[in-house]
Amino acid sequence: MSRLHGTKDFWIGALRTEGPAFAVAVAEAPPQTPVLSCPGWTVTDLAHHLTRVYVWARTVLTAGTTTRPERRDPEPPAGLTPVEWYRQEYDQLMALFEGLDVEAPAWNFAPQPKKAGFWPRRVAHETAVHRWDAQLAIGAGEPIEAKLAADGVSEVLDTWLPAGRRIESGQWHGVVQLTATDAAQDWYLRLRGEGVALLDTATILDHDDHRARAQVTGTASDLLLALMGRIGFDTLGVAGDRRLLTGLRVG
Repeated sequence: MSRLHGTKDFWIGALRTEGPAFAVAVAEAPPQTPVLSCPGWTVTDLAHHLTRVYVWARTVLTAGTTTRPERRDPEPPAGLTPVEWYRQEYDQLMALFEGLDVEAPAWNFAPQPKKAGFWPRRVAHETAVHRWDAQLAIGAGEPIEAKLAADGVSEVLDTWLPAGRRIESGQWHGVVQLTATDAAQDWYLRLRGEGVALLDTATILDHDDHRARAQVTGTASDLLLALMGRIGFDTLGVAGDRRLLTGLRVG
């Protein structure tokens, strides 16, 4: 079952840890250090990307409408290093989040209510995964905290996949069970062509066709990183039809 672990305060708390950790890793790496988990990117590219995500989130939230604003990715300000620009935008977004009404109207890409509460969650997970990317670039990658990672897995299943944000297009049919060994949580997801359905415990017992055809077991952090295309599913415990797992990757 998918359980939403977070609240605004939970996600802000995660950002207070993950945001500064990202900045430390970026500051430690030479600007052109390759980011192995994001092929073709340097640490500078990664810092600029996450900074622009923050600018975009702030743009959406301050628009006060459920209509998608026009997106214009800004160029780095003259005279600021990548980490200085990142810290500037991080501070502004955190100040906005602190006073945010989660029920206020705000556009998002998900098949969910267009409310502001979407964005602290989205930004917390974006930051956590990219913090891992940045630390990996300097050989110091730390797992994502289990509770945060478990909510990140739920976000992939209840937001990214229903929004059609797979890495690869295709047709998949079957039920996948994901088990986070350190978070006491299971998720069951039915893949049906291009569509998906997140199943609850009551549903999975009502018909034989709901039986899992693939099972993946690992820590919540490794599950999230595999879903986000950072590590291979072969580094986790996998049983059943591995072909179904291609239909789970997003990013």
